[in-house]
Amino acid sequence: MDFRLVFKLFLVCLLGEVLMAEGLACNWGTRVTHPLPPDIAVKLMKDNGIDKVKLFEVVPDVMGALGNSGIQVMVGIPNDMLASLASSVRVAEDWVTQNVSRYVSRNGVDIRYVAIGNEPFLKTYKDMFTQTIYPALENIQAALIKAGLGRQVKVTIPINADVYQSDSGMPSGGNFRPDIHGLMISIVKFLSDNGGPLTINIYPFLSLYADPHFPVDFAFFDGAAAPVVDGGVTYGNVFEANYDTLVWSLEKNGFPNLPIIVGEVGWPTDGDVNANIENARRFNQGLLNRINQGKGTPKRASPPDIYLFALIDEDAKSTEPGNFERHWGIFYYDGSIKYPLNLANNKNLTAAKGVQYLSRQWCVMRPDADPSDPNLPQSINKACTYADCTSLGYGSSCGGLDVRNNASYAFNMYFQTMNQTKGSCDQFSNLSVITSIDPSTRIRGGACRFEIMIDIGKGGKTRKPTTSSAGRMYNSIFASSFLLGLLAFVS
Repeated sequence: MDFRLVFKLFLVCLLGEVLMAEGLACNWGTRVTHPLPPDIAVKLMKDNGIDKVKLFEVVPDVMGALGNSGIQVMVGIPNDMLASLASSVRVAEDWVTQNVSRYVSRNGVDIRYVAIGNEPFLKTYKDMFTQTIYPALENIQAALIKAGLGRQVKVTIPINADVYQSDSGMPSGGNFRPDIHGLMISIVKFLSDNGGPLTINIYPFLSLYADPHFPVDFAFFDGAAAPVVDGGVTYGNVFEANYDTLVWSLEKNGFPNLPIIVGEVGWPTDGDVNANIENARRFNQGLLNRINQGKGTPKRASPPDIYLFALIDEDAKSTEPGNFERHWGIFYYDGSIKYPLNLANNKNLTAAKGVQYLSRQWCVMRPDADPSDPNLPQSINKACTYADCTSLGYGSSCGGLDVRNNASYAFNMYFQTMNQTKGSCDQFSNLSVITSIDPSTRIRGGACRFEIMIDIGKGGKTRKPTTSSAGRMYNSIFASSFLLGLLAFVS
């Protein structure tokens, strides 16, 4: 079993009184065509007891909404900024002034961490960031100190689980990857010297996605899996084993007490045969239960801060890792509830309030149109080039539609993404028509939702979905000797 296989542990917005932390933590991504208004998103978090949030980049209206909210914030710096930040302390100082000091002093944003880069050591990056990540870390730390924020705001680097491995296939064999071992030790020492935590992203779902022979139950927390025994320690799930592999890696290199944050962890609900409502609820409820119980891992009894991935779906994210990338939210893109979750103190999820939608109308295939029309394939292709059709994929929530409904879904996503503008339903060779009858349907016992988008107003701007990635990539779907060794052991 590949333990690096990202078991991204980003705690589903955890509510209320948690023994490990004083509230829930979640990631809030903004790669969406029709963003949930920031003030509504902040209210959504507060209504669900979420008092910590991780952002991947600084977005002014998002930061404004977080001002004086009581929510602690981790702000991210994208990888493509590392080179400039590494080049000069002055550049780092300017960034801190504009993106940290400004919001702390003028808007009352409670910024606690700056996350420098995101998973910069993924092998798919081919060492693109290995020369710039450490000097960027140093310069941002120096800039925070100069701004008088060195005690309040700590630096961290979110890493993927593929930075460590185990030759034995067991957590106790964990150590940092040989090619970046020296650099990782320098980073860890710097964080330790400056009071910063190391942030790790763990994704059991990706273990299953990458290897069809992965023992499915070992991805979950309900004790259904055959345990893995490492010496005198028993592991019942891949999350614990993955996390403790990092702890062992730190201990072997002289840093047994370095704080660890789980920056991302969750389970998607669409875009793959294993990405569905049932599995997501099973995983996230199990995760919440162990956090509410104050349960850590065999190596560290107290649970870390865990940021659930993610707050809402993002329909404009890259699909390079897989179609599931757009469906990690515990809420749909508009803040509506996907499935019930029992939070702390037996409280349930609360949906977003005050969301304004476009008109109640859909664009569908004309009833008199011929499904064998030669223009239909290119029309569907056009729609899905500019809109999110990931729910139509094999094993997805709308993957079993017939030809007519499949075309209707694609046409409607285009129509909604284009804000239902005049003529946007007339782009498909006279094969489409607007209807006021909701075409949403049920397939294999599940729901296939035909969306109506949020009304972003006359001044709003939409973002075209990205089908090839130039940005953040969560997948570390690489077969490591550690995962393979453990998988063989489990099997």
